[in-house]
Parts: sequence; C-alpha cells; structure tokens
Amino acid sequence: MSYGDSLYSTLLFSAEEIEDSDEINKVDLMKYLPSYYRGVQEIEELQKQLGIEIHGLTTGVQDVLDQAYVETATWSLTRWEAELGLSSDPSKSYVSRREMIKAKRRGTGTTTPEMIQRTASAFAGGDVSVEEVPGEYRFIIRFIGILGIPPNMAGLIQIIDEIKPAHLAYEFAYTYTFWDSLKAISWNTAGTGTWNDLRTFG
Repeated sequence: MSYGDSLYSTLLFSAEEIEDSDEINKVDLMKYLPSYYRGVQEIEELQKQLGIEIHGLTTGVQDVLDQAYVETATWSLTRWEAELGLSSDPSKSYVSRREMIKAKRRGTGTTTPEMIQRTASAFAGGDVSVEEVPGEYRFIIRFIGILGIPPNMAGLIQIIDEIKPAHLAYEFAYTYTFWDSLKAISWNTAGTGTWNDLRTFG
C-alpha cells in the first residue's frame, strides 16, 4: 500500500484482527508506510520490532481485562482468593479455584437456604435444591441438575462448613440414572462402560 492509497489517520493497525500463529512479527507495520521504504533494512527492522511491541500490548490488554472476571481469570486468581480469605493452591485447576471463588462470593451475608443453594450450584454446574429438616437440625443439599457426584466436592464441603450455622448438620443427595432410562441402550453399549458410567448415563 502506498501513501497515496490511504491516509494514515484512516487506518488503525490496533483495530485489525490479529491471527494467533507462531510468527514473531504479528503486526506488519510496513504496509502503512510509503512503498519506497520497502527494502530499506533499517526501516524494516524498526517496523518489525515495533510490530512485536504492539502485538504484545494488544494481547496484554486483553489478558489484563480477563483478570477482572472470575470466569476468565488465570494469574489473578491468587488475588481473588486472598481478597475472599481463601487459601491459594496453584496445583489445583483453574476450574476448581474459580468454583471456590464463585461459591465464596455467593455465600456472603445471612445464611439462608437460598444462599446455600446459590453456593452449591457454583460447584454442581446445574440445579441444586436445599431441603430443610427443622426438627432434626439439619438440611439436605440435593443435586438435581447433574448426574452423579460433582467433581470438586472437597471445595464445596469447605465452603458449606464456613457459611452454615454451627448447630446445623447437612448431607448430600445425588441423582443417578433411573433403570427405565437404560432401556434405550443395548447390552453391547452397556458392556463398554463401567457400573459408574451407567449410573450417570444421560
């Protein structure tokens, strides 16, 4: 592109969609210069280095923005955990740590069945109901939106122990596959899985 084809002010290299590849020079700034600069080694090297810096800034801005949201945070999870008084364990997956953070945020304020339900749903990835048993000073957390046992039960138990009233006990109730729903599969299909696979067959 020559200088006469477009004014510099009408082209925004930062607005271009940058493809994710292994190339070092992600932003080609030479196309914004007059054509007579092509072949000038000093200019091309300068534009290459500037392109690398611009690409770093572009991706860096998005990375920083991602840290402001629990769902996309990575390296800032430690800050989220510290702010909420959670212990930080970098060996755990991002998913597990995000579940703990979301549950802790939902579990602030006066403890009610609704608040426990919101907290538990952060781990279950689906609908959860909380059933009170007042005469026995306990409640039941029932997973109705997911089959089987949610993966991060240790984290959920930790959060429930923190937010529930001390005098109340609790238990979990899980949902498994009904026998009638297994009629749709053949014995050959059933034979390829384990008993646990069938218990959570959807």
